[in-house]
Formats: sequence, C-alpha cells, structure tokens
Amino acid sequence: MPPGRDPYSLEQQEDLRAVRARGGEPRSGSRSWAFAPATYFLITINCVVFLGMFFSHVSMTHPTGDELLLWGANSPERVLHYGEWWRIVTAMFVHVGIIHLATNMWCLWNLGLLGEPLLGPSGLIAAYILSGAAGNLLSVGVNQAMERGEIVGAGASGAVFGLAGLLIVLLKSPRLPIPAKELSGLRRYVIYFALINFAIGFGTYVLNTSVQIDNMAHLGGCVGGMIFALPLVPLIGSPRDLFLIRRRFAVGLLTCVLVLFGFFLSNAVPIK
Repeated sequence: MPPGRDPYSLEQQEDLRAVRARGGEPRSGSRSWAFAPATYFLITINCVVFLGMFFSHVSMTHPTGDELLLWGANSPERVLHYGEWWRIVTAMFVHVGIIHLATNMWCLWNLGLLGEPLLGPSGLIAAYILSGAAGNLLSVGVNQAMERGEIVGAGASGAVFGLAGLLIVLLKSPRLPIPAKELSGLRRYVIYFALINFAIGFGTYVLNTSVQIDNMAHLGGCVGGMIFALPLVPLIGSPRDLFLIRRRFAVGLLTCVLVLFGFFLSNAVPIK
C-alpha cells in the first residue's frame, strides 16, 4: 500500500464518521451522520401503521386490547392456542398510543444511527426483526407460564433492546478503527440506556402502575441482539466479503434459535 494511503474506502470513512458523530465528534462529509436509510425505513413503517390505526378511529392515547389485536399485537393465547405466530413479527410495529410510539422511535433513531454504519441497512433490518421476534417469543412464553395468556403486548421496544444488546457486543470489536476511549464511551451510553429502561420496566411492575412495561420482551430482545452479534464483524474495519459471510451466519444462527425456541414453546408451555 502506498505511503499515506488510507486503508479504508471512501464509503467506510463516511460510515466511520457517522459512528464517531454519535460520540460527539463534529459531523462532516458528503454523507452526514443521519445517512441511515434502514433506520428511517423502520421508523416510517411504525409511523404508517400508527396513522392507519388513527384513521381507522383507534384512540391515539388509549387503544383497546381488541383494537390492538386487530392490528397485529402480540398475545400468548392467540399465538399458542390459535397458531397466530405472525403476531411475533407484526406486534413490533404496533404501538399503544402516541407517547409509546414517540419514545420507541426516539430510541430507535438513536441506536439505529449508531448501529447502521456497523451492520449495513439490511443488517439493521434483520437485527430489528429477529431480535424483536426473540423478545416477543420470550414474552409469550413467560406470560403463558404465569397464566396470563390473555395479556396483549405491542411495541418496538423488544427490537430496540435487540439493537442495544447487539451494540454492547459489537462495540467491543478490535477491528473498529476508533480510539478505545471513544468506543468505551459509546458502549457505556448503550449500557446505561438498557439499564435505565430495564429499571423503569421493573418499577412499573413493582408499583403496579396502570401502564405495564413488558420487561420480558426487553430481555428477550437484548439477548437476541447479543446472539446476533456474536459471529459478526463490523462493516467498518473489516473486509466486505468477511463481513457479508459473518452477517449471513448471524441471521441464520438467530433464526435457528428462534425456530427452536418457538417449537419448545408450542410443546412445553401449558395453555391455560
């Protein structure tokens, strides 16, 4: 390689700036830190579903359980007894009111802008859907085992926690050409996000508030994201062929885990 030649492509340099911008570095380059098509695509889908609910006369603040189920919300009884496994995916695009939507989209925006340069657009979408499904599956199993099969759950938070779990693992990669201090700060930011939101969810359970946060969906999503990240290498700092092979393996690995866990639930969890 000629002296002074940058080892990374122009595209990788822009992605690197995007990641470092999340840690406070000034934004520059033709592609700003906000260049994250998959992140905005997922946010758009969530918002379009919410608008569809609104124009169908579903309350923007207090939708009923039946209304949420009609739009694809999760329910242990519907999944395990009626075989509506598609709810494991659709529920992550349905929200219980505009505040629920806004908070989840704000979190998705922040973590998506950080994660998409490391995963690529299709990698971020795969991580969102698969880790969100992991969260919803764990929620189904735990709620059914606690004889709460009729409970209705919805929201992107399981998938958002999946992105957090993935970043907690991936930001430790030695391949990332970012100073250790910056990486540590970014990773600490993600860990604090996860811990604070776990605590909030636990608080709603202890205080028995009117709004209950499904921490099992959060936990399942976070673990799913970590499993997804285990075989990964970051797009930045890695040969593209190696990155693509590892990403395919990550998708296949978590998909297999979800299928096996779903099979276990369908046979081991009693239907009350």
